[in-house]
Amino acid sequence: MDHKAYADIAQATRRMFIRDIVLAASIGVHAHERGTRQRVRINVELSVQDDGAQNISRPAVGADDLARVVDYEAIFNRICAITQAGHVQLVETLAERLAETCLIDPRVRRVLVRVEKLDVFADAAAVGVEIERRNG
Repeated sequence: MDHKAYADIAQATRRMFIRDIVLAASIGVHAHERGTRQRVRINVELSVQDDGAQNISRPAVGADDLARVVDYEAIFNRICAITQAGHVQLVETLAERLAETCLIDPRVRRVLVRVEKLDVFADAAAVGVEIERRNG
C-alpha cells in the first residue's frame, strides 16, 4: 500500500491503519463459493484530520483523549460485522462497503482499502482489489 499521501503535516492529518485482518467470508461469484467461507485479508489505511488542526504544534493526541481521535477498535468491529453480514459476490463490493464504513467519521479524509482472497489459486498468494475513496 502506498503510504506517502496519508499523513501530511501541512494538512494536519495523520495516517491510521489496520493491517492484515484475516477473516472467513462468504464471497465469490461461482456456485462452489456459495454456502462456504473462504479466507480474506483486509487492510485499511485512513488519512485522519487532526482534531487540533487549527494548532499544528499541539496535536489532538497530546490530550490523550479517545474522543479526539478515530477509534480503530470501532472500525475493526464494523469491518468484522460487514464481512460476516452475508454473501457478497465481488471483492470490489466488499471493498466499497468497507470504505463506506471507514468514512462514517467526518474526520476521515480518505481511505485506502485492500481486500484479498487468499486461497483462490495454488500458485498465487492472493487475488483481490484495492480502492481509494474520499470524504467530501
